[in-house]
Amino acid sequence: MIQLKGICKSYQRPDEGPLEVLKNVDLSINEGDYIAIVGPSGSGKSTLMNILGLLDRADSGEYLMDGDDVSELSPAKLAKLRNEKIGFVFQQFHLLPRTNAIENVEIPLIYSNADKPEERAIGALKSVGLGNRMKHFPEELSGGQQQRVAIARALVTDPELILADEPTGNLDKTTGEDLMDLLQQLNADGRTIVVITHDENLAKRAKRTVHIDDGRLNELRAVAPGSNASPTETQLGGAA
Repeated sequence: MIQLKGICKSYQRPDEGPLEVLKNVDLSINEGDYIAIVGPSGSGKSTLMNILGLLDRADSGEYLMDGDDVSELSPAKLAKLRNEKIGFVFQQFHLLPRTNAIENVEIPLIYSNADKPEERAIGALKSVGLGNRMKHFPEELSGGQQQRVAIARALVTDPELILADEPTGNLDKTTGEDLMDLLQQLNADGRTIVVITHDENLAKRAKRTVHIDDGRLNELRAVAPGSNASPTETQLGGAA
């Protein structure tokens, strides 16, 4: 589905020279993957997520989506591709306070001039267990319910990929576990999911765990059940 090859990204700092954030990163995301990206603050997680989500461009390297190089697409074409293929879930929910759950979920459909936006929004809300909260405003919903509205909004365009940035970060333990169950079920239903997280329990639910530190990726390889071997890490980008 997605292949990053030799991705590099730097930001210019006043009077200090460029700051290298991503260093020769390679990453493949296959259809049906569930990947957790973990790492310390400042390691490049958010920059990598922004590039994966077509919100930012790499300075160099290739970004292939379904075999097509998207690196040189115009902003308008990137926006269209983003709307059609990627759903976003954020830690802060980003719901409009004066619109109810249905109207919040409709927003991506309005931008794409899709048919029957309300009908599709209702279906998405029902799919995340909020069929009885569709007319409620954000302030009338719990944190977990607001995050489910955000997930319904991510799902309503039927994207191939869901990118979630710290989706359990503002939730209590029980609500966070409910959300983890939902993400796992979405993956079991065929959705490809990539999450950035500090939550070890959420990372353990993923099929693959990728560590990022100082702009370089290392993937933790799972050990077969019954094996005495220790988990190993394989460097994905900038290998020595």
